Amino acid sequence: MAEQDLRVVVLGAGMAGILAGIKLLERGYRDINIYEKADRVGGTWRENTYPGLTCDVPSHHYTYSFERNPDWTRHLPPGAEIQAYFERTTGKYGLNEVIRFNEEASGAEWRDGRWQLGFKSGRQDVADVLIAATGVLHKPRFPDIPGADTFAGHLFHSARWDHSVTLEGKRIGVIGNGSTGVQIISALAGKVAKLEHYQRTAQWIMPVENGYFSEEERAAFRDPAVMEQVLDLKGYMEAVEQYTQAITDSSSPGSQHMAAACLQNLEENVQDAQLRERLRPDHAPLCKRLIFSPDYYQAIQQPGSELVTAGIECIEPTGIRTRDGQLHELDIIVFATGFHPDCFMRPMTITGRNGANLETLWKDRPLAYLAISMPDFPNLFMLNGPSGPVGNFSLIDIAENQWIYIEQLMDRIRSGECPEIAPTVNAMQQYETARVEAAKQTVWYQGGCASWYLDKDGIPSSWPWNYGRFVDEMATPKWEAFDLCAPVAANT
Repeated sequence: MAEQDLRVVVLGAGMAGILAGIKLLERGYRDINIYEKADRVGGTWRENTYPGLTCDVPSHHYTYSFERNPDWTRHLPPGAEIQAYFERTTGKYGLNEVIRFNEEASGAEWRDGRWQLGFKSGRQDVADVLIAATGVLHKPRFPDIPGADTFAGHLFHSARWDHSVTLEGKRIGVIGNGSTGVQIISALAGKVAKLEHYQRTAQWIMPVENGYFSEEERAAFRDPAVMEQVLDLKGYMEAVEQYTQAITDSSSPGSQHMAAACLQNLEENVQDAQLRERLRPDHAPLCKRLIFSPDYYQAIQQPGSELVTAGIECIEPTGIRTRDGQLHELDIIVFATGFHPDCFMRPMTITGRNGANLETLWKDRPLAYLAISMPDFPNLFMLNGPSGPVGNFSLIDIAENQWIYIEQLMDRIRSGECPEIAPTVNAMQQYETARVEAAKQTVWYQGGCASWYLDKDGIPSSWPWNYGRFVDEMATPKWEAFDLCAPVAANT
């Protein structure tokens, strides 16, 4: 059977879209385009530029496996360096020729065996295969606080940081104490007139070192043998496995170790007893996405820094009024309040086979078989889609494993053997039933806290099993889970 010359469209030029483009070119696909709604690549690392922005994955593990970076300056990669890495990698692998910037997809319809695409600009396109690399956290969540529109100072979301605003000498309030809020406080403590951190729920914080690499070390990293030694892939993957086991089994040694480290960090690094109790969470460690910080406790104890736990009543023209009646006068308010985690391809309108509608399929929660594909949406594959692994490990690793799986699906389409591939309804239902049951056994569900991991029904939306199982699932598709596929020969 002759190999098909497929037209492939990738939506999004963030980490996953860049990966897809590189791998497609590597496999000999030439009729491809990547559409990006912004004016440059980078995804979340393009959008987020707030002070202190840092990835909590060790620097040398936050790269594509085929494009290691010896030039990181710190043990945890700063946001600007990550953005530069993606821009440099895009150029090196020739992707700028296939990316169309400032093009936001508005809809996709499966018609006559192909995806018919529409864009807000009026552009139209078609695709035999559609890869959605739209990201997970890309629509900022703004808190519903009365009076926000009356504030006379500067107010903005952390993902829309206003760099025209001078921070020196200002009174700044940061609302939200996830990783973003913690990083901003650490970056600004001692550098502004007043810094207030508004905490609704205390968080467990894992201590971590974030030193600098010397010029000599960075030069040495250019030696592949040295880089391999520094990576210690075996040790790193054991740590990732331990983390996922800690999530799925709160009695595991890994869970006990991480909980003890978080507790010791709080007890030893917060001197004031009253402040320590206000910073002490009332839920199990790992119930929320764990925060890694080398210096938050030190930052919040600096002169000029204050933890505010009274709760926010409203925002007034001159500042924030808390529920105890106090008016906190401020010049700048930052919403470090995260993102809507259930958007994925939304707000696109996506219509599949026989009129299947994405909003109907996702009316209760976003669904995808193995986080990659959906019934009646043939030849549409997602990177970091619904129910994929998220946590304190590299989403680049996740996407690379998912691509191994997607590539095999595309091979069946490209060969002409299987022109339309989508999982069966039964496979999707069985997967989702098992996933929900497993999710109820995780610390996310049993740990006693609310987090962005939970859907509207309180069910954790992430991969609920250990990392090893994910890698195994991605290695080879179970072809019986897909429709319109001829049986696979025994030696295939």
